[in-house]
Amino acid sequence: MAGRWIEQWDPEDETFWEAEGKHIAKRNLIFSVISEHIGFSVWSMFSVMALFMGPQYGIDPAGKFFLVAVASLVGAALRVPYGFAVARFGGRNWTIVSAGMLLVPTTALFAVMEPGTSYTTFMVVAILTGVGGANFASSMTNINSFYPLRLKGWALGMNAGGGNIGVAVVQLLGLLVIATAGATQPRLLVGLYIPLIIVATVLSATYMNNLGPVKNDSGAAKEAVRDSHTWIMSFLYIGTFGSFIGYSFAFGLVLQNQFGRTPLQAASLTFVGPLLGSLIRPVGGHLADRLGGARVTLWNFALMTVAVGVVVAASVQKSLALFIAGFIVLFILTGIGNGSTYKMIPGIYRTKAQAKGLMGEDAQIYARRLSGATMALIGAVGAFGGLGINLALRQSFLTSGSGTSAFVVFLGYYVLCFAVTWAVYLRKPARTAAPAATTEKKPQLSYAEV
Repeated sequence: MAGRWIEQWDPEDETFWEAEGKHIAKRNLIFSVISEHIGFSVWSMFSVMALFMGPQYGIDPAGKFFLVAVASLVGAALRVPYGFAVARFGGRNWTIVSAGMLLVPTTALFAVMEPGTSYTTFMVVAILTGVGGANFASSMTNINSFYPLRLKGWALGMNAGGGNIGVAVVQLLGLLVIATAGATQPRLLVGLYIPLIIVATVLSATYMNNLGPVKNDSGAAKEAVRDSHTWIMSFLYIGTFGSFIGYSFAFGLVLQNQFGRTPLQAASLTFVGPLLGSLIRPVGGHLADRLGGARVTLWNFALMTVAVGVVVAASVQKSLALFIAGFIVLFILTGIGNGSTYKMIPGIYRTKAQAKGLMGEDAQIYARRLSGATMALIGAVGAFGGLGINLALRQSFLTSGSGTSAFVVFLGYYVLCFAVTWAVYLRKPARTAAPAATTEKKPQLSYAEV
């Protein structure tokens, strides 16, 4: 096995990639997925704990929505420092730290999860669970550096999908606990994760690597903040990942409070959407590799608009079957969109590098620097969508007793995402006549293939 630090790394070199690069990259991907998977489970733990919080806990639906919203907020905010920590400390080193930190919220939750605990205490523990959501940013930034551009859609999709599925797994385990031990034993679920976190931390320390060429570069972060594509892609990622994590956290609560499902009935349904959305994410990345991320993203937002329209209709008609069907399709589409939007990021900066006249290794370095920096920011802003969804649903239930008005707002957002994707990445640029005296040909920016 290679040393802890790898000083020479060029995945675009076919000979190097086939001889050793792909094997090292695959190994790091596998153990990155394991830690990220558990991180997502911890981050979404309160969405499952809410199913255990019966009347004896004294917390109303709005209070439960707020707990999961706080977890979403903290996870989103921490993605910025986590994303840049890879370049500062090394991918392996930071995975060890971030995985080990998951012991803090799980042991705290194990200690306090019982009736009589104050709402303030639950709020503090919800804040702690946010560290699980931050793992995504460092994991994606790290894996992005291991793979060549032609495989980034697939690799990032596998990494993110394997992590995202942690949401479905913790919900499925919650169902198992409720079905076998009852809704009064939440500690059984939390207790399952403590040894798993220890195992993941040890595996990361044993099998992962740091990449020397991925050096700390504050200049890249500053460039990413100033680049308009960072904020455009953040807007789109709110629509895909923000929807995925927001719906994952809120779906069970909506089923309980709008459709009167019991905790067991809700738990038996909530895991299906996140599971399918996670499994399909690599497919979204693969489609983007083949067809272009912008094209896949555009039509995916069109379908998301239709799907949430079905959810609105089901909410108005109080049709549980139609509501669940619409939501399952919506989850699947968020997974495809997650894969396609993240594939766009490295492609955008490779296109910009070519437009600057950069070639070969210089183009690779530019694209790697900027895509790594922007992923940290885009992943953070996108995760704030989960906060927005839970706050919107909270307000909707407070004012009308259902989520209908919130779903209408989400529909409008997807229409905006469709328009932005087309206008920025697929609309053909207007042709301008070049001055007669100018013979130099400047590269034309075209993002249709990103």
